[in-house]
Amino acid sequence: MTGPLHGAGQTTGTFEMLSIAFKEWAVICEALAAGRQALILRKGGISEENGEFRPEHAEFLLYPTYFHEHRTGIKPAFLPLLEHAEAARPKAGTVRFTHFVKVESVAHVADLESALALDAQHAWTPDVVKQRFNYRTPGLYVLSVRAFKLAQPAEVFESPEYAGCKTWVQLGAPVSTAGAEPVVLERGPLAR
Repeated sequence: MTGPLHGAGQTTGTFEMLSIAFKEWAVICEALAAGRQALILRKGGISEENGEFRPEHAEFLLYPTYFHEHRTGIKPAFLPLLEHAEAARPKAGTVRFTHFVKVESVAHVADLESALALDAQHAWTPDVVKQRFNYRTPGLYVLSVRAFKLAQPAEVFESPEYAGCKTWVQLGAPVSTAGAEPVVLERGPLAR
Protein backbone atom coordinates (compact mmCIF):
# COMPACT_ATOMS: atom_id res chain seq x y z
CA MET A 1 0.00 0.00 0.00
CA THR A 2 1.30 3.42 -0.84
CA GLY A 3 -0.41 5.38 1.90
CA PRO A 4 -3.86 6.48 2.94
CA LEU A 5 -6.51 7.05 0.33
CA HIS A 6 -9.06 9.78 0.72
CA GLY A 7 -12.79 9.57 0.12
CA ALA A 8 -13.69 11.00 -3.25
CA GLY A 9 -17.00 12.53 -2.42
CA GLN A 10 -19.69 13.00 0.14
CA THR A 11 -20.60 9.59 1.51
CA THR A 12 -22.47 8.30 4.51
CA GLY A 13 -21.33 4.68 4.64
CA THR A 14 -22.76 4.04 1.19
CA PHE A 15 -21.89 5.69 -2.10
CA GLU A 16 -24.17 8.66 -2.63
CA MET A 17 -22.25 11.47 -4.31
CA LEU A 18 -18.84 11.65 -5.96
CA SER A 19 -17.04 14.72 -7.23
CA ILE A 20 -13.66 13.18 -8.10
CA ALA A 21 -13.14 11.62 -11.52
CA PHE A 22 -10.27 9.48 -12.81
CA LYS A 23 -9.26 9.99 -16.45
CA GLU A 24 -8.69 6.68 -18.24
CA TRP A 25 -8.76 5.35 -21.80
CA ALA A 26 -12.40 4.84 -22.79
CA VAL A 27 -11.73 1.21 -23.71
CA ILE A 28 -10.34 0.52 -20.22
CA CYS A 29 -13.45 2.14 -18.73
CA GLU A 30 -15.53 -0.19 -20.95
CA ALA A 31 -13.51 -3.23 -19.80
CA LEU A 32 -14.07 -2.30 -16.15
CA ALA A 33 -17.78 -1.66 -16.83
CA ALA A 34 -18.17 -5.02 -18.59
CA GLY A 35 -16.44 -6.95 -15.80
CA ARG A 36 -13.60 -7.87 -18.15
CA GLN A 37 -10.94 -6.38 -15.88
CA ALA A 38 -10.62 -5.29 -12.26
CA LEU A 39 -7.18 -3.66 -12.38
CA ILE A 40 -6.08 -0.19 -13.35
CA LEU A 41 -2.43 0.25 -14.31
CA ARG A 42 -1.20 3.81 -13.91
CA LYS A 43 2.03 5.69 -14.46
CA GLY A 44 1.23 9.39 -14.34
CA GLY A 45 0.41 12.23 -16.65
CA ILE A 46 2.56 15.08 -17.90
CA SER A 47 0.45 17.60 -15.96
CA GLU A 48 0.78 15.76 -12.66
CA GLU A 49 3.16 16.94 -9.97
CA ASN A 50 6.60 15.64 -10.91
CA GLY A 51 4.87 13.67 -13.70
CA GLU A 52 3.99 10.96 -11.18
CA PHE A 53 0.63 9.46 -10.32
CA ARG A 54 -0.46 9.43 -6.69
CA PRO A 55 -3.26 7.08 -5.62
CA GLU A 56 -5.13 9.68 -3.58
CA HIS A 57 -8.76 8.58 -3.66
CA ALA A 58 -10.56 5.41 -2.57
CA GLU A 59 -13.64 6.00 -4.75
CA PHE A 60 -13.94 7.84 -8.05
CA LEU A 61 -15.95 8.19 -11.21
CA LEU A 62 -14.48 6.77 -14.41
CA TYR A 63 -13.83 9.62 -16.87
CA PRO A 64 -13.47 8.06 -20.35
CA THR A 65 -10.82 9.68 -22.54
CA TYR A 66 -10.19 9.20 -26.25
CA PHE A 67 -6.99 11.14 -26.88
CA HIS A 68 -4.24 8.59 -26.15
CA GLU A 69 -5.88 5.26 -26.87
CA HIS A 70 -4.79 3.37 -29.96
CA ARG A 71 -6.09 0.14 -31.50
CA THR A 72 -2.56 -1.26 -31.53
CA GLY A 73 -2.29 -0.84 -27.76
CA ILE A 74 -5.34 -3.02 -27.04
CA LYS A 75 -5.45 -6.81 -27.16
CA PRO A 76 -7.60 -8.11 -30.05
CA ALA A 77 -10.20 -9.62 -27.70
CA PHE A 78 -10.91 -6.13 -26.33
CA LEU A 79 -11.30 -4.35 -29.67
CA PRO A 80 -15.13 -4.73 -29.64
CA LEU A 81 -15.10 -2.74 -26.39
CA LEU A 82 -13.06 -0.02 -28.11
CA GLU A 83 -15.59 0.07 -30.95
CA HIS A 84 -18.45 0.30 -28.44
CA ALA A 85 -16.69 3.13 -26.58
CA GLU A 86 -16.21 5.05 -29.82
CA ALA A 87 -19.85 4.51 -30.85
CA ALA A 88 -21.11 5.67 -27.43
CA ARG A 89 -18.82 8.70 -27.31
CA PRO A 90 -20.76 11.80 -26.22
CA LYS A 91 -20.76 14.99 -28.26
CA ALA A 92 -17.72 17.25 -27.97
CA GLY A 93 -17.65 19.28 -24.76
CA THR A 94 -19.55 16.64 -22.78
CA VAL A 95 -18.35 13.94 -20.39
CA ARG A 96 -20.65 10.98 -19.74
CA PHE A 97 -20.20 9.16 -16.43
CA THR A 98 -21.72 5.67 -16.28
CA HIS A 99 -19.56 3.93 -13.66
CA PHE A 100 -17.43 4.53 -10.61
CA VAL A 101 -14.96 2.33 -8.79
CA LYS A 102 -13.94 1.60 -5.25
CA VAL A 103 -10.24 0.86 -4.76
CA GLU A 104 -9.66 -2.41 -2.93
CA SER A 105 -5.85 -2.28 -2.92
CA VAL A 106 -2.91 -0.35 -4.35
CA ALA A 107 0.55 -1.68 -5.12
CA HIS A 108 3.59 -0.21 -6.81
CA VAL A 109 5.24 -2.71 -9.15
CA ALA A 110 8.94 -1.95 -9.44
CA ASP A 111 10.06 -4.74 -11.79
CA LEU A 112 8.94 -5.24 -15.37
CA GLU A 113 8.45 -9.01 -15.07
CA SER A 114 5.88 -8.53 -12.30
CA ALA A 115 4.05 -5.94 -14.39
CA LEU A 116 4.01 -8.25 -17.41
CA ALA A 117 2.78 -11.15 -15.23
CA LEU A 118 -0.53 -9.25 -14.86
CA ASP A 119 -1.19 -9.68 -18.61
CA ALA A 120 -4.31 -11.84 -18.25
CA GLN A 121 -5.95 -9.23 -16.02
CA HIS A 122 -6.18 -6.18 -18.31
CA ALA A 123 -6.76 -5.04 -21.90
CA TRP A 124 -3.38 -3.47 -22.69
CA THR A 125 -0.83 -5.21 -24.90
CA PRO A 126 2.57 -6.10 -23.41
CA ASP A 127 4.14 -3.33 -25.52
CA VAL A 128 1.93 -0.70 -23.88
CA VAL A 129 2.72 -2.07 -20.42
CA LYS A 130 6.47 -1.94 -21.21
CA GLN A 131 6.19 1.60 -22.57
CA ARG A 132 4.24 2.80 -19.53
CA PHE A 133 6.49 0.93 -17.10
CA ASN A 134 9.67 2.46 -18.56
CA TYR A 135 8.37 6.04 -18.96
CA ARG A 136 10.65 8.38 -16.99
CA THR A 137 11.43 6.08 -14.04
CA PRO A 138 10.65 2.34 -14.02
CA GLY A 139 7.49 1.22 -12.23
CA LEU A 140 3.69 1.18 -12.37
CA TYR A 141 0.91 1.53 -9.85
CA VAL A 142 -1.63 -1.29 -9.84
CA LEU A 143 -5.06 -0.49 -8.44
CA SER A 144 -7.36 -3.42 -7.75
CA VAL A 145 -10.86 -2.00 -8.06
CA ARG A 146 -14.53 -2.91 -7.85
CA ALA A 147 -16.70 -1.21 -10.48
CA PHE A 148 -20.26 -0.01 -9.94
CA LYS A 149 -22.80 1.00 -12.59
CA LEU A 150 -24.59 4.27 -11.89
CA ALA A 151 -28.39 4.01 -11.72
CA GLN A 152 -28.53 6.87 -14.24
CA PRO A 153 -25.70 8.06 -16.50
CA ALA A 154 -24.63 11.63 -15.77
CA GLU A 155 -23.55 14.03 -18.50
CA VAL A 156 -21.58 17.11 -17.52
CA PHE A 157 -20.03 20.01 -19.37
CA GLU A 158 -16.34 19.30 -20.05
CA SER A 159 -14.87 22.34 -18.39
CA PRO A 160 -11.47 23.61 -19.61
CA GLU A 161 -10.14 22.85 -16.09
CA TYR A 162 -10.64 19.14 -16.85
CA ALA A 163 -8.27 19.24 -19.84
CA GLY A 164 -4.70 18.01 -19.91
CA CYS A 165 -2.69 14.90 -19.17
CA LYS A 166 -3.64 14.42 -15.56
CA THR A 167 -5.37 11.63 -13.70
CA TRP A 168 -7.60 13.36 -11.16
CA VAL A 169 -10.36 15.82 -11.97
CA GLN A 170 -12.37 17.71 -9.36
CA LEU A 171 -15.84 18.12 -10.85
CA GLY A 172 -17.78 21.36 -10.53
CA ALA A 173 -20.73 19.49 -9.02
CA PRO A 174 -20.99 15.99 -7.52
CA VAL A 175 -22.61 13.11 -9.38
CA SER A 176 -25.17 10.93 -7.65
CA THR A 177 -24.20 7.31 -7.08
CA ALA A 178 -27.39 6.40 -5.22
CA GLY A 179 -28.77 3.07 -6.43
CA ALA A 180 -25.51 2.04 -8.14
CA GLU A 181 -25.11 -1.70 -8.75
CA PRO A 182 -21.84 -3.64 -8.56
CA VAL A 183 -20.47 -4.94 -11.85
CA VAL A 184 -20.24 -8.73 -12.01
CA LEU A 185 -16.75 -9.88 -12.94
CA GLU A 186 -16.20 -12.48 -15.60
CA ARG A 187 -14.87 -15.69 -14.14
CA GLY A 188 -11.69 -17.38 -15.29
CA PRO A 189 -8.74 -15.81 -17.07
CA LEU A 190 -9.55 -12.78 -19.16
CA ALA A 191 -9.19 -13.04 -22.92
CA ARG A 192 -5.78 -12.14 -24.22
